[in-house]
Amino acid sequence: MKKIHILGGGTFSPVASHMALSAPAFGSTARRLANYLNMGFHDILDPTRPVRKAGDIGCEVVRTLTKMAEHDSPLVTNADVAAHIEQLIADPDTRCIIMNVALCDYDAVIDGGPGDFHGDRFKTSEGDRTLHITPAEKLIGRIRRERKDIFVVGFKTTTNATSDEQYATALKALKRDSLNLMVANDTVTRNNMIVAPEETRYSETTNRDDMLRALCSMLMSRLTNTYTRSTVLDGPSVAWNDPRVPDSLRTVVDHCIERGAYKPVNGVTAGHFAVRVDEGTILTSKRKQDFNRLPEIGLVQVDYEGGNRVIAHGAKPSVGGQSQRIVFREHEDLDCIVHFHSPMRQDAPDVMAIGTAEQWRNECGSHQCGQATSRGLRPVGNGIHAVMLDNHGPNIVFPRNADPQEVIAFIERNFDLTAKTGGLVAA
Repeated sequence: MKKIHILGGGTFSPVASHMALSAPAFGSTARRLANYLNMGFHDILDPTRPVRKAGDIGCEVVRTLTKMAEHDSPLVTNADVAAHIEQLIADPDTRCIIMNVALCDYDAVIDGGPGDFHGDRFKTSEGDRTLHITPAEKLIGRIRRERKDIFVVGFKTTTNATSDEQYATALKALKRDSLNLMVANDTVTRNNMIVAPEETRYSETTNRDDMLRALCSMLMSRLTNTYTRSTVLDGPSVAWNDPRVPDSLRTVVDHCIERGAYKPVNGVTAGHFAVRVDEGTILTSKRKQDFNRLPEIGLVQVDYEGGNRVIAHGAKPSVGGQSQRIVFREHEDLDCIVHFHSPMRQDAPDVMAIGTAEQWRNECGSHQCGQATSRGLRPVGNGIHAVMLDNHGPNIVFPRNADPQEVIAFIERNFDLTAKTGGLVAA
């Protein structure tokens, strides 16, 4: 069986004998999550489903607490946790790591060297001492740098922050470390939320138990997602003005960029767009780029065969490439796709015609997300099709000979390009 590892508790950073820095945490969240996933829980996001547990998806739950939370644990310092994480990365059966350990954010420097549990004891008789502390290494980012197949859940704590400040802090950390989900909690307001890579927030509540059960629901669903990894070969970028890019797509995307539909987070914009060149080739947006600089960035050519062979030339393709390929395969009359993270207008006149699809179940880039997108597409006039991914954003799909002004008019009528699903995040 694959393993879901839940890590909890806090760590110590040594200063001297009988003195240490610490990140106080006693493992209650890790214990609760392990109990839900082992013993079963009611699916709060889909109450129609029966009680579920990790064994239902072929996973074993392994709970590991630090010494602060469990007296006989060997994990005391950040270095101990780092070594344990390396063991999990090396284990091919590791499928998920829920990183709920409160790591000590600083290390002490004593007389020019690192703190030591056995260092000379500070004597109060000597009066005041000045302690120099330096930021400790962040460990969670190691995991997916080495193993992209491990699903990683992080936790980000704020103190008396607004909801939007919580969201922005968690999202930036999630994107920086390439995490799959991030739990944000505030120690003063007691507000909780789950932040996802699609740049939105789920289950925002002051009821921590409800949020944790929602996290289990999302985890159980997204752990069953499947992916096709692309192989990147050397090759040139495709210019944005390449003649294979139809004027219809270029005009629509340029309009969305000008109207602010692509908002940077950590200097990178989310969303995607593409055109089908032929049965086995698409030109698509690049991954982890700022689309507001599209003329200098260009596109990437992707050749594919069936669902398992994907070759990209010169750069990693957009995470949405899987959805693009599925949509083009299942809708042969449609050639262009545009996706951005903007909400539907409250007064959207075409709301009843636009298809909808739940997003909480599936992560962007999975086959399941692409299938939900393709199934949800509905015709909205003159060859234009659309689906709204709930709490995520629309996919607008159209033939290359479509009138771009009609596509733009449809977008402007129904979506607020100045806003962002999840909330605005400054560049």
